[in-house]
Amino acid sequence: MSKNFLPLQGMNDICSPEVDQWQYLESTARALFKSYGFSELRTPVLERTEVFTHSLGDTTDIVSKEMYHFEDRGGRAVALRPEGTASVMRFASKLGQDALNARWYYMGPMFRCERPQAGRYRQFHQIGVEAIGQPGAYRDAEIIPMQKALLESWGLNDVRFQINSLGPAVDRGALADRLRERLKPFAADFSEDATRQFKENVFRILDSKDPKMQEILEKLPPMSDLLDDTSRTYFEEVQRILDSLGVSYEVNPRLVRGLDYYEHTVWEVTSGDLGAQNALSGGGRYRFQFGKNVIEGAGFGIGVERILMARVAAKLEPEETMIPGVWLVAQCPEALAPNFELMQRLRKQGLAAGMVLEPKGMKPQMKQANKSRYTYALIRGEQELTDETCMLKDLEEGEQEAIPLSRIESWLASRLA
Repeated sequence: MSKNFLPLQGMNDICSPEVDQWQYLESTARALFKSYGFSELRTPVLERTEVFTHSLGDTTDIVSKEMYHFEDRGGRAVALRPEGTASVMRFASKLGQDALNARWYYMGPMFRCERPQAGRYRQFHQIGVEAIGQPGAYRDAEIIPMQKALLESWGLNDVRFQINSLGPAVDRGALADRLRERLKPFAADFSEDATRQFKENVFRILDSKDPKMQEILEKLPPMSDLLDDTSRTYFEEVQRILDSLGVSYEVNPRLVRGLDYYEHTVWEVTSGDLGAQNALSGGGRYRFQFGKNVIEGAGFGIGVERILMARVAAKLEPEETMIPGVWLVAQCPEALAPNFELMQRLRKQGLAAGMVLEPKGMKPQMKQANKSRYTYALIRGEQELTDETCMLKDLEEGEQEAIPLSRIESWLASRLA
């Protein structure tokens, strides 16, 4: 096939049977979110560029390197959403006070122009939640066990939570100055990236993967020493609540999030089933300001592709199960029309039914019946048409029996309901 008709690099088509896994993750998440009082919010894929540059920070990699942004025909600067939280907060700002205590979840595609690699694509998908409300230890601590429950509902039990506190956003400037003072003695040994981060956003140095920078960071006191008493007490209360709930976690004093809107409690989740690239998701408390509106909340975002990778690594691929339904097989051309009419009647009853829609031999029709994964094949040939019966074959057990045509609809309804 010509490359002109293939998906763009880092963007994929998703079809059955793989899409069944996606639907499983989504339906499981919806059920759990509903039990926690969250409702679904769907925001546009395309937003004004300012929604993201204003919220995520001009110096973040997402904004400076990865975001798909362009000018539309109306001369507006627009961007494909690179993450979900900023769009949700833009919607919340429109509601004003009506958004207070709102609890939303979202599912959908995000876009980043980065080098595709395992579990990371240019069009990727996130499932996330946002709980709007003022800072509070209980609000933060509620989200972490919910995320843990979601991962466990997907069969992922070997996960680890790392948590940290960044302090309040309003004190970020003073906190950054204190961190720079501690790092100054090592400035001569900084990498090029670290030198830039030291000036633009010093907190990103804490997340450096450069071995030389990691050696420097090991010499620094923990991040908690930079916090004021109020922030330290806040973070200790979050830990106390998690301990009371039996949630396992590790305090990582060098943990930061890559976006500027985070404050106070932040966390990341890794999987023991994945290798070096073991990150599953992240979350935390945040603060947004759109004009005069300040919106605060806590939430998390999970990459669906990473979850699918973790499930495969944990050998959680689902067994192929039969679908309650019937595949109609015409053993002779004369059975095609009456089978088609019967199929439509069954569908009107809400039953799953299908058939090959042109004359075919018995073998290819049965092949399609097995491929459908329906529980029954309904076979009619010349004898069944004469006797006004149907031959029902159980496609899982292989057993078959003749059923009078007058009883076939009620018989199937009682078994496929």
